[in-house]
Amino acid sequence: MTKQESFDRVLSKKDVLALAFGAMIGWGWVVMAGSWIETAGTLGAIIAFIMGGIMVLFVGLTYAELTSAMPKCGGEHVFSLRALGTNASFICTWAIILGYVSVVAFEAVAFPTVLEYLVPGYIQGKMYTVAGYDVYFTWVLVGMISSIAITVINYFGVKPAAFLQGVLTLIIGAVGLSFFGGAVVNGDSANITTLFSDGNKGVLAVAVMTPFMYVGFDVIPQAAEEINLPFKKIGQILVLSVVMAVIWYVMIIYGVSLAMDSSALAASKLATADAMKAVFFDSPLASKIMVIAGIGGIITSWNSFFVGGSRAIYSMADSKMLPEFLGKLHPKYKTPVNAVLLIGILSTLAPLLGRKMLVWLVDAGGFTIVISYLIVSISFIVLRYKEPDMPRPYKVRKGVLVGSVAVLLSGLCIFLYLPGAPSALVSYEWAIVTGWFVLGAVFYTWSKMSYVEFGKHAEEEALG
Repeated sequence: MTKQESFDRVLSKKDVLALAFGAMIGWGWVVMAGSWIETAGTLGAIIAFIMGGIMVLFVGLTYAELTSAMPKCGGEHVFSLRALGTNASFICTWAIILGYVSVVAFEAVAFPTVLEYLVPGYIQGKMYTVAGYDVYFTWVLVGMISSIAITVINYFGVKPAAFLQGVLTLIIGAVGLSFFGGAVVNGDSANITTLFSDGNKGVLAVAVMTPFMYVGFDVIPQAAEEINLPFKKIGQILVLSVVMAVIWYVMIIYGVSLAMDSSALAASKLATADAMKAVFFDSPLASKIMVIAGIGGIITSWNSFFVGGSRAIYSMADSKMLPEFLGKLHPKYKTPVNAVLLIGILSTLAPLLGRKMLVWLVDAGGFTIVISYLIVSISFIVLRYKEPDMPRPYKVRKGVLVGSVAVLLSGLCIFLYLPGAPSALVSYEWAIVTGWFVLGAVFYTWSKMSYVEFGKHAEEEALG
């Protein structure tokens, strides 16, 4: 890649932290906090998120070291390529791309759905039904327009996207802290009547959801070539973002538990918003403020995964593993323009599929994200033995032990998606996973046939 074709290093410390932390605190905590507490109990849900956070933290430590050592666009793609070669790298990156695309597509559905809490009755004009879900014209229109807006922001450079991310993350953080403060002062510990619900089974049922809640720190290595920081600092921020996310989820669960008793939780459709209302003297305005913060979370998650997904696609195309036109950088804005447009098109069309199909897509994407985590963790250990003298500005202590735990935990997490496990994928979700990897096999075969030196460009860069 020539200097003129390279990315601009424009992301500051605040930008990077906002990208990662903002991705991890999307909309889920507003919608699902009540369900987590009902499923596992207050202490059970907190333990579940700490367990999930520990798993993600071990994986995050491997990412931190590898990102500081190889600060190139593509993250997982570069790590696995250098450690394990083109075959494993293709599987790893293709897996994470489905995860990114699934989140981006789902946010295009979540945004118009959540808007109804602020503008009741705006959904009009039934068009058709998909998997039992009625699709309305105004709902689709809002999803499409918002998707186009996010695409435009990402088209014109990573800095505008990061600025939006920073502003919204600050707003979400302020609202969340206000809620927690209100819950501590005005809540009642007597509301916490159930510390554990359904014992270990309840804890595991919530724990298996947590990796998807924590997805987002991996956006940092995807945009590594656009970060203007010392390489050691990049690793430190990555780990900090994971720790902050764990604290955030524990804080929200405890706050909701203080604000609402079990009967109120069971009756609530949006527990965190109702909890906000309860701790601020039954104010409907407080509830709406929480919903607005949740909408901000949708946008921060949407924006971060847009950045991550487009960079992952670009890196594969730059390695000749995907069609070459997807590896084009905009000459002025230094964005992977065609990769951005591709994700933008998929996101804009997503509302047409309805909400149920997108839930299946997200579940399938969660499974493939964990596959990618496993391959990165293995790459971490392999490179410790294969290249012990490789410069590592952020070097994890007891690296082989940390990497082994990361492999074990991510492997166990994969097991939880398999048939018979608590969060086993349903047949439609397995069909999505299978179809995605069949499509990947087609691209992989086409790339090998089209390029004599398949993957060599990326291998040279990874080793350079």
